[in-house]
Amino acid sequence: MGVTREINGTVLEIALRDITKQTTDAIVNPANRQLKMTGGVAGAIAAKGGRSIQEECDEIGSCPLGEAVMTGAGFLKTTYIIHAVGPRYGVDPEPEKYLKSAVMKSIELADKNNLSDIAIPAISAGIFGYPLEDAAEVIISAVIEKILSGTKLNKILLCLFTENDYMVFINTLDRLK
Repeated sequence: MGVTREINGTVLEIALRDITKQTTDAIVNPANRQLKMTGGVAGAIAAKGGRSIQEECDEIGSCPLGEAVMTGAGFLKTTYIIHAVGPRYGVDPEPEKYLKSAVMKSIELADKNNLSDIAIPAISAGIFGYPLEDAAEVIISAVIEKILSGTKLNKILLCLFTENDYMVFINTLDRLK
């Protein structure tokens, strides 16, 4: 199940899928600043990808709010994991600014490493408490802005885990046209 839009030569797809099973060049992990992969999407990535992912994160040490770093993907079908640090809603200042930055930095890191496609989840909308509708608007707007300003990526997949999340993202995309 998915919806695609071609924008400026890049395919934007919104799909209901398990991000840990994607074969894109990279998947994005909604990370915390300490890069500890203990719960939520990060915990699922660590459980399925193996210990090497956390070990690489430990070597990096930390990542600032709104930034992204990259590691290998262990046993996952993807090649890389981009760890993007989104805001904790109601805790971190300027949540919209930092969520937008986390998305854009993820795409920039993929471009810098000559990747062709990435999968991005609903960063900050899980255990970080960002309201889903607001997160969808920020994430989709940031992706479209980055595509329009120029990216080498052939495809950006917004990968949602629940049908509700998927429908919110589809409705947001339709509204932002």
